Amino acid sequence: MTTTPEAPAEPRQAGVAHRLRSSLQQFLAFGGLIVIFAFFAIASPNFLTFGNFTSMLFSTVVIGLLAVGTTFVIITAGIDLSIGTGMSLCAVMAGTFIVNWHIPVLPGVILAILFGGLIGLVNGLSVALLKMPPFIATLAMMLVAQGLALVISHSTPIYFDKQPGFYLISTGNLIPGFRFPNAVIILAVVAVIAAIVLGRTVLGRYTFSIGSNEEATAISGINVRKWKIIIYAFAGLFTGLAGVMISARLGSAQPALGQGYELQAIAAVVIGGTSLFGGKGSILGTVIGALIMSVLNNGLQIISVPQEWQNVVLGIVILAAVYTDNLRRRGVTA
Repeated sequence: MTTTPEAPAEPRQAGVAHRLRSSLQQFLAFGGLIVIFAFFAIASPNFLTFGNFTSMLFSTVVIGLLAVGTTFVIITAGIDLSIGTGMSLCAVMAGTFIVNWHIPVLPGVILAILFGGLIGLVNGLSVALLKMPPFIATLAMMLVAQGLALVISHSTPIYFDKQPGFYLISTGNLIPGFRFPNAVIILAVVAVIAAIVLGRTVLGRYTFSIGSNEEATAISGINVRKWKIIIYAFAGLFTGLAGVMISARLGSAQPALGQGYELQAIAAVVIGGTSLFGGKGSILGTVIGALIMSVLNNGLQIISVPQEWQNVVLGIVILAAVYTDNLRRRGVTA
């Protein structure tokens, strides 16, 4: 009588340990969010007002959209430093399409989002075909996007005063009786879609595979170059959407607004458990990380911490997130 050999215990245990570490990181991030929220709620009576809560959610939308997109890139062991200024450029393009070229709001919004995909496509081509390090390729794009935003807008904001429908994309209420603005609903829907793509599609599987072991992925017959280009272009769509949402909220396209957002978005991704070394991450963790960043920003302002000290605190948070990522990686490779 023959018996079916049992699966080796060691791989099973490794898989269970990996899932436990992922769940633990998300739990710790969520616990950290609760602690930070409680601290600011005690520190200032103005923190728990509905208006301030809505303001935090608005801030989370922009950071969250950028962070969700760059999660895909970071899982491949890449980086995208162009998302902040790219967001500004997409906002300026939305203003150009809708205000200057008089394209209707919906097609103008779609074109602005696709323009973000174009930025990501160029990044992907630079990384995959030109073999440029992601840091250098996206740093160059960051400067290009920053310059183009100023050139196209003539260094002045583009206002959407004559397009009231554009404001409703962010501040309106699609669901009757639901007091949260459309921007929050859009972030939630986009995050769910991104989570499905990352966890249940070929794009998601190849994203993890490239980040875990790019050489082995290529040997297995997968066209790594093609999929890297697709991943960067897909991530760029989130940059375009973030540009639309921030300009709709402000009622104007500000050409110099986005610088610095890339650091907060990357910090949100790492805080949420995505590894800078690739192969590991989740959209849920990224959203939690984005909430932590927006609560920190808002809370520090509410308790009147000077701007220079706000930057110090955020810098320490980023350092702690990267150090934690290093510890996680040592634990995995030990």
